[in-house]
Amino acid sequence: MVSSLDNSRANQREQLFEVSVFLFLILPSLALSFLAIKEGDLSFVLTAVSTILRDLALVSLILFFLWHNGESVAMIGWTLQNGWKDVALGIGLFIPMFFGAGLLDSALQAAGFSAPSTPQPAALAAKGIGEYLLAIVLVSVVAIAEETIFRGYLIVRFRAVTASPTLAIILSAVIFSLGHGYEGTAGVITVGAMGLVFALVFAWRKSLVAPIVMHLLQDLLSVVVLPLLQGG
Repeated sequence: MVSSLDNSRANQREQLFEVSVFLFLILPSLALSFLAIKEGDLSFVLTAVSTILRDLALVSLILFFLWHNGESVAMIGWTLQNGWKDVALGIGLFIPMFFGAGLLDSALQAAGFSAPSTPQPAALAAKGIGEYLLAIVLVSVVAIAEETIFRGYLIVRFRAVTASPTLAIILSAVIFSLGHGYEGTAGVITVGAMGLVFALVFAWRKSLVAPIVMHLLQDLLSVVVLPLLQGG
């Protein structure tokens, strides 16, 4: 019994060290998003390519951690057991989430929370066919990578470290929201709320498929569809 308890504590310490290293890698870049509004010399192509490479590197690191620990990718939601059903679920849940997020953001701005002075930083604004094609690749990679990072990986590790599924979900949503500082405090809170929705769907379905679909549709609308409709 003592040996089993010692092994459990040792495993908890290992996972705490692992997730601490991972957070050390991502938190500084996420925090820099609060300065993005002031940056005017970053091109969309440079931002998109660097984001794609960063996200692929982080997912590769997560896969290495899983391989090193002898863990299955299914534990972080990489499973297609109910693939098409979860795709349909993601599409269906996206609609109320989209309108709910819009209402929340408007209410927060009306209450005095800050919003960006422009729709989005220049570094996130695609122009021309080539950049819009790159934007589609970007939002696809980001949806898969960020759901893997913030829902699949961090929730699983935070749950192991804190022994609290609720706290794990809240922590992952808070960290997820930090990468959206350029959207103002209203946007950060709204994104955090969306992160909670993604996390709850992940906890329910034990799969990342539906959250990835919801995330992808959200980013497609904001980065590709709406700018195209507005003649960007």
